[in-house]
Amino acid sequence: MGRRLVPLTLDNLQDLPQRCRSCVFWELDPVSGEAAVKAGTSALEKESWISAVLLDWGSCGRVVYVDDVPVGFVLYAPPAYVPRSAAFPTSPVAPDAVQLMTAFVIPGYQGQGLGRVMVQTVAKDLLRRGFKAIEAFGDARWKEPACVLPAEHLLAVGFKTVRPHPRHPRLRLDLRSTLSWKEDVEMALDRLLGAVQKEPALRPL
Repeated sequence: MGRRLVPLTLDNLQDLPQRCRSCVFWELDPVSGEAAVKAGTSALEKESWISAVLLDWGSCGRVVYVDDVPVGFVLYAPPAYVPRSAAFPTSPVAPDAVQLMTAFVIPGYQGQGLGRVMVQTVAKDLLRRGFKAIEAFGDARWKEPACVLPAEHLLAVGFKTVRPHPRHPRLRLDLRSTLSWKEDVEMALDRLLGAVQKEPALRPL
């Protein structure tokens, strides 16, 4: 089984799941995001966001291929590039951290260690760029697939709560710890990365 992790660009954006190619939940603030969906411009907004972040900051995602078939992805960026993060009650993300926006491994490819390799690849990338941690906003009442990952699953793969909240706690993962992950976290990571399965309706937090 040949697997590759390739930086996300406009050229391979089409390899993301259909629902994710035009989802701008994180890339726009709530009002702009809803307006883009209503106007049918969310796909263009997604492309514009990726282009701007690549030019200003650099790589902001990875796409995973197994035998040249796209099977998963992860998206991340400093919070300054993630307008939706400001809408969360537990903002802001720490200045030494990058925000994990969303991630996904398609059914049928979970349980093969792809999630671990993907997160470790991101960790190495960010460590080289001088960051110490990844932070994420979790959903403590998670019931169905959405762009906000379940807080319980984030905790299961090593994140720690740095700002509690009954609905949207902010969690943090030391990047150095991801480099020594073993198989005992793979099942939890698979559950986490399998939690994003459909594009959520945009709604106020």
